[in-house]
Amino acid sequence: MKIGVLALQGAVAEHIRMLGLAGAEGVAIKKIEQLNEIAGIIIPGGESTTIGKLMRTYGFIDALKRFSAEKKPIFGTCAGLIVIAKEIVGQEEAHLQLMNMKVARNAFGRQRESFETDLAIADIADDVRAVFIRAPLIVEVGNDVRILAKYDDQIVAARQGHLLAASYHPELTDDYRMHSYFVDMVKEK
Repeated sequence: MKIGVLALQGAVAEHIRMLGLAGAEGVAIKKIEQLNEIAGIIIPGGESTTIGKLMRTYGFIDALKRFSAEKKPIFGTCAGLIVIAKEIVGQEEAHLQLMNMKVARNAFGRQRESFETDLAIADIADDVRAVFIRAPLIVEVGNDVRILAKYDDQIVAARQGHLLAASYHPELTDDYRMHSYFVDMVKEK
């Protein structure tokens, strides 16, 4: 089973490695035509504004909206979470506007406020390792969104049907259980 990692910016190789550990074949996605070859996609961290601009430049906005309309699973991590959100605090227009949630950019502060912790994530485990780097926060979710994890009583992971979002970087640890969860979502599809 092939799962793509949007290769416009971010920790692409790390996500591909984690997908391999989770039993799937990870593929770097650089062209919209490649979306036809995969069963799911990860939108990695990086800088959400830059990712959004590159997605517009290379035609990924409409292509990923069609991908989502086919109920193919999409997993947004850190900046990827911002990219799939319906609404972004302080920003007039969101990027893909897929997942029924409102998010805040850099909610945990600057680079120096980065940290690592274990999270209790519903359906996975109570000790999933998570790396937060200039992480966004899910400030509000719609009724159709299931909260999977909180940190300090704030939402950091959620799922809405075929859409999965995490504020942190699951690819920067050796704990591939979040990727396994996503691989299972793709298998269910």
